[in-house]
Amino acid sequence: MSDNTIGPMGAPEYAATPVHEGYARHGWSGTFATFALTEPAQVLAALQRLIPDAGLSQVTAWRDSIRLLRTVAQALVRTVPLAAEWALVFEYQMPMEARRADAVILLGGAVIVVEFKGKTCATDADIDQTNAYARDLRSYHDACHNLPVHPIIVPTRSTHLKSESRAVFVRGPATLLDILVSLADPDSEPLPLSRFLAADAYRPLPTLIAAARELIRSGTLRRVHRAAAATEGAVKAITEIARQAAANGTRHLVLLTGVPGAGKTLVGLQVVHAHLLDNLAAERRGRKPTAPAVFLSGNGPLVEVLQYELKDAGGAGKAFVRGVKDYVAHYEAHPNLSPPEHVLVFDEAQRAYDAAMVAEKHRGTAANSAAKSEPEHFIEFTTRVPGWCVIVGLIGGGQEINRGEEAGLGQWANAICSTQTPADWRVHGPAPIAATFAGLAFQIDSSLSLDRSLRSHLASELHRFVADLLRRDPVPASDLALIATRLGTEGHDLWVTRDLEVGRVYLRERYANDADARFGILASSRDNTLEGFGIDNRTRKPPGFHGHWYGDPEGSPRGNSCRELTNCETEFGAQGLELEGVLLGWGTDFIVDADGRWSNALAKRHVKKVPIRDPWQLRANAYRVLLTRARDVSVVFVPRIPALDATYARLCRVGFRDLSLTNDDA
Repeated sequence: MSDNTIGPMGAPEYAATPVHEGYARHGWSGTFATFALTEPAQVLAALQRLIPDAGLSQVTAWRDSIRLLRTVAQALVRTVPLAAEWALVFEYQMPMEARRADAVILLGGAVIVVEFKGKTCATDADIDQTNAYARDLRSYHDACHNLPVHPIIVPTRSTHLKSESRAVFVRGPATLLDILVSLADPDSEPLPLSRFLAADAYRPLPTLIAAARELIRSGTLRRVHRAAAATEGAVKAITEIARQAAANGTRHLVLLTGVPGAGKTLVGLQVVHAHLLDNLAAERRGRKPTAPAVFLSGNGPLVEVLQYELKDAGGAGKAFVRGVKDYVAHYEAHPNLSPPEHVLVFDEAQRAYDAAMVAEKHRGTAANSAAKSEPEHFIEFTTRVPGWCVIVGLIGGGQEINRGEEAGLGQWANAICSTQTPADWRVHGPAPIAATFAGLAFQIDSSLSLDRSLRSHLASELHRFVADLLRRDPVPASDLALIATRLGTEGHDLWVTRDLEVGRVYLRERYANDADARFGILASSRDNTLEGFGIDNRTRKPPGFHGHWYGDPEGSPRGNSCRELTNCETEFGAQGLELEGVLLGWGTDFIVDADGRWSNALAKRHVKKVPIRDPWQLRANAYRVLLTRARDVSVVFVPRIPALDATYARLCRVGFRDLSLTNDDA
C-alpha cells in the first residue's frame, strides 16, 4: 500500500470515509495505482456516504466521471513511470466552505482541478466556477503555493472537444488524457496526498494579508464607513486585552456594543488586519499563522460584499472575512484540530444561532448532532487553542431579524458557564451588559461602547428616532417630528411617497453627478404586497448577487447594480452595510392598525422548524435595520392601498416629508 493513500483507520485504502479526522472533508482519495485497481462501485459508495441525499442525476454523473478517470488512470500507470504515485481526490470540499470540486488530481509537479459537466460545451458560469476553485487553491492552500494549479472542464457530451477560455482548459472525454500528460512533469514527485488533505493546510498567502491591510488603511472599504478617530479607543482596548492574554496565558470574551453604523465592523477588521497583534502569533508545529486573528460573520451578504470589496488584494477577498457556518462545520468535524488564530472576531454576536437553529443549518454534519449553540461551539473551539485566546463579539442592539437569533447575549454567558473551567474566562464590556454575566469575572470598560452612528454623517439621533418610531407603545408624533427636523438640519433627509417612480427619479437626480454613490431599493422579506408594485422582495438571490449589487457601477453588464433601482435587497442583505440613499418599500407585514399601534398580523408566516419567541419584535427589528442603512437620505415608498393608509399618515406626522407633494409644488 502506498504511503500517499488515505483511508479510515484499519480499513482498506479504497474505502475512504466522507469525514476523516485530521483531513479535509472529501469523498474518496487514493493513488492512481490504487484507483486503477478499485471497483467503481466502491468509489461510488464512498461518494454516497459523503452526500447521502444525492439524486439520481448526481449518482449518474459520478458513475460517468469515475469510469472516465479510471480509464485515464489505468492508461497513465501503463505509460508514465511515476504515474502510479500520482493521486486523485473525488468531491474535495474547500475547507471552511460548502463548495466541492468534482475532482482534484495531484500530478507530477502540478495540481489539476477537474469539473465534469453533462453538456456539450462550457458556459461562462462553468468557466468562472472552475477558475475560482483553482484560484482559491493557489491563494489559500499552503501546499499549492509553489505549484501550478490548472483548471479543466470536461463537457461529457462532447467527446473530442478541445478548447481554452480565460486560462481554463475545456476538454472532451477523449482528449482528457492528453492534456493531463502535457501538464505533468513526469520526472517530478507529486504533492503528497496526506499533505494536500491536511485539514489545517488551507490558509491565505502572506501577500494577501499584506494587501488587505493596505486596503483597510487606505480607506477603500466603501460599504464600511471609515472613521478611525471614533473607533480608536475600542481598537486600543481590544489590542491591550489580547496582549495581556498572551503575556499571562488567559482566556477572554470581549463584547463591543454599538448603535447601527457606529463602526463595529470597522473595529473588527482593524483588530484582525492591523499590525497590532503580529508579534503575538504563536508557532505551532513549526508554522505561524499568516494572521494572528480571523474575522467571522454569520451575515452571508456582509461576508460576500466585504470579500467583493477586498477582491483587488487577491484570492477573492476570502483572506479577510469568513462565514460562521463554514467555520463551525470545519472545526466540529475535526475535534482534535485547534484554530491557528488566537483572536476570533465574531460579528453580530448577539444574533448567534441557538442550538435548534444550528441543528437545522447543519443537517447531516457533526455540528447537527452536537446539540450546541454557536456560542457553545466557539467557546469550545477556543479552549483547544493552546496558551491563550480572545473572542471579540461585536454587538448591535435590535439587530435580531431571523428565527434562531432571539436568545441574545445570555447564550455567551451560558456557554462559558457550561465549560469545565468557567473561572478561566474573563469577560469585558460596557456597564449595561454586566448583569447578563453575573457570576463570571466581568470587567467594565466604557471604551467598548460605540454610541454614535458614523453612517449618517452628523445625524447622531437617527438610531434614536427609528427606535422610538417602532416602539410597541407609540411615542407622541410631535416629539418624533422635532427629531426629524433636527436630522434634516444635520444633513439626513427623510421622505415618503406613494409613487415608486417618484422615488426613483429623486435618487437618480440627487446622485446624477456622483458615480461612486450607492443608492438602491430595500424591502422587508416578510411582505406579500410589494411584488405587485414592482419590488421583487421574494426571489432567492443567486451566488455573487450581493457583491455586485453593492459594488458594481451603474450600467454594468450584469445589470445588478443597486443604482439601477430594479433589484432589491431585504433586511438580510442590508444588515451591517450602508448606502448613500435608500428607497424603502414599506410592506403590509408591519402596519399601523386601527388602534394606532404597529401590527405584524399580515406578515408572511415563519416556518415552524425553529420556535419563534416574538415574531412582532423580529418585524420591528427588520424595519429598524432597513431605516438605518442610509447615510444621506431615506425615501419610503408606501403603496397606495387602504391597508397602508394609516402607516403613510403616521410617517407624515412624525416628520417624513411627502416627496410627491414637493415635486407638485415645484
